[in-house]
Amino acid sequence: MVRLGSIMYLKKEYYDEYKKRHDQLWPEMKEALKAHGASNYSIFLNEDNGELFAYVEVEDPELYGKMGETEACKKWWAYMDPLMETNPDNSPVTKELKEVFHLD
Repeated sequence: MVRLGSIMYLKKEYYDEYKKRHDQLWPEMKEALKAHGASNYSIFLNEDNGELFAYVEVEDPELYGKMGETEACKKWWAYMDPLMETNPDNSPVTKELKEVFHLD
C-alpha cells in the first residue's frame, strides 16, 4: 500500500457546501475511487486559510493516476469547480506532498 498526501485550496465561502457535497458523494464516484485502488481516503480542512489536506492509500499509484480520466471524476471536478481553486480542466489545483515520516 502506498500513502499519498496532497494539498488543495477551498474558497472560504464554500466550507459548508464542500462538506455537504462530500457527505453526499455520488455512488459512481465511490465506485471509481475503489476501482482505482483508493482506500482509507480522508480530507481535512484548515479553516483559517481554506487549505485542504487529502490523504489516501492506494494499491498502485499508476492505476490511481488514471482516476482523472474517468467520466465520474471529470463530472465530479466540474461539480466542485466553483468551490475550489482549479486548473483549466476543472481538476483541483494540487500540491503533492512528500512523505517524510510514518509510524505504524
